[in-house]
Amino acid sequence: MAKPVLWVTRQLTDPVMARARLDYQVIENRDDHVMTSEELIRASRDADAMLICHSEIYTKDVVAQLDPRLKMIANHSVGTDHCDLQALADAGICVTNTPDVLSDATAEIAMLLMLGAARRAYEGDHMVRTGIWHDWAPKMMNGFQITGKRLGIVGMGRVGQVVAERARGFDMEIHYHNRSRLPASVEKGAKFHSELESLLSEVDVVSLNCPASAENINLMNAKRFTQMKAGSILVNTARGALVDEDALLDALNSGHVRAAGLDCFKNEPGGNPSFSDIPQIFMLPHIGSATDDTRAAMGFRALDNLDAFFSGKEPRDKVN
Repeated sequence: MAKPVLWVTRQLTDPVMARARLDYQVIENRDDHVMTSEELIRASRDADAMLICHSEIYTKDVVAQLDPRLKMIANHSVGTDHCDLQALADAGICVTNTPDVLSDATAEIAMLLMLGAARRAYEGDHMVRTGIWHDWAPKMMNGFQITGKRLGIVGMGRVGQVVAERARGFDMEIHYHNRSRLPASVEKGAKFHSELESLLSEVDVVSLNCPASAENINLMNAKRFTQMKAGSILVNTARGALVDEDALLDALNSGHVRAAGLDCFKNEPGGNPSFSDIPQIFMLPHIGSATDDTRAAMGFRALDNLDAFFSGKEPRDKVN
């Protein structure tokens, strides 16, 4: 029996590509560019499945033009907000994601952003690199100490739970807002807030770890920023769509929000140019899962789902 044809839309880690070539007839995007809608539509004519990343966008209009040959899309990501899942299901295309395997790496970045924002990492780095660090003073570069402070986690799923565990190492008091309360064995003493407003007013750091579902678009808006405790910090390692960026700028410029640590933005790649003028923002280019171990694990999880599908089983991580 001929191997299924698999279109891999980005260059994945070497071990993942090597495994893919063993089990599939692989078509590769060799220069690793972000494929356009037209390219995705054309690619569907040649493939039984596609292994894609968050950079490939499958809107309802794109899905309507996909070739019937395409039967599966395996995401190399946890988030699926770039895919119209209902349209893909209606077209008979199975969609999977890669949960579990990137929680540790993303939680590490959340802690890096929290510390970087709180301790003014961008400003300090800039001082040393540009040669403007000439002396020491008791009030120079004083930041916000997170040890013993209150951390509010919005979305206590896999990543949120690991963030909580890492933050406990800093003796932080954990609060969380979730669609439903977790069992006591998972909470581990964390305080549950059924209403987001309650959490925002009590904590010193807010970490966004929830999906960018339709109801969560601009979750952090002007009203919500005013509800945050004065002088608190925002951290976002989830999706840029969760934050009204103009409202965040206003909150930072007013001083009500002390600082922000951001790994994701509404416009990617590139981010928000207005953020570059704000030293209180510590930014990274959406690298929450960017470790060798995690990116390999994500690729292998996607291939596991593909293997299950083509062996006649339901993939473990089917999302539609």
